[in-house]
Amino acid sequence: MTKNLKMIFLGAPGAGKGTQSDIVAEKYGIPTISTGVMIREAIKNNTEMGLAAKAYTEKGALVPDEVVIGIIGERLKKEDCQNGFILDGFPRTVPQAEALDAMGVDINCVVSLEVADTKIVERMSGRRVCAKCGASYHIIYNPSENGTSCDKCGEPLSIRKDDAPEVVLDRLNVYHNQTEPLKDFYGKKGVLVLVEGQEEVKDTTALTLSAIENAIK
Repeated sequence: MTKNLKMIFLGAPGAGKGTQSDIVAEKYGIPTISTGVMIREAIKNNTEMGLAAKAYTEKGALVPDEVVIGIIGERLKKEDCQNGFILDGFPRTVPQAEALDAMGVDINCVVSLEVADTKIVERMSGRRVCAKCGASYHIIYNPSENGTSCDKCGEPLSIRKDDAPEVVLDRLNVYHNQTEPLKDFYGKKGVLVLVEGQEEVKDTTALTLSAIENAIK
């Protein structure tokens, strides 16, 4: 295993970042740091940060940098991140990427999952999530065993408010305007790899793992 494999997954909402990052994390024995899961947990628990984030997430808007950066900074200090990690959902903007650099975090592989907007909207209507542990599924592409409850903890699955088509379109616009410039940012650093999202999860996984292996040789 490559030591200190510090990765970022990019891609529009619904592109499959969560699914692929979990698979890659298991293969390399490193944790996936999902900003979305941490923010949703904070909202559920009504923490100070959660209350601050709630007004933004309900509109499909981005949570302010200072909130997200604070969460990530604390998380990366934990023991399980010492041999590497995958960031899923952070950074979302170039200023956040610059803040990551300022923390001294040396990212050595950035995977961008490429999926057309029309396909994203179609995918989102079938997405299901576990409110308890944050696990993500899809009724077609990545269903749970019984289709109604989480394989990891057994809790009922639900549809997130921000998976509604009109909210998805707003989120796609935000992604293209604010997050997609990161491809340029990391491309200039020579650590960006592009992966075309496929209909089957396993096909996307094969392309993703191949791209990572080539990038870290």
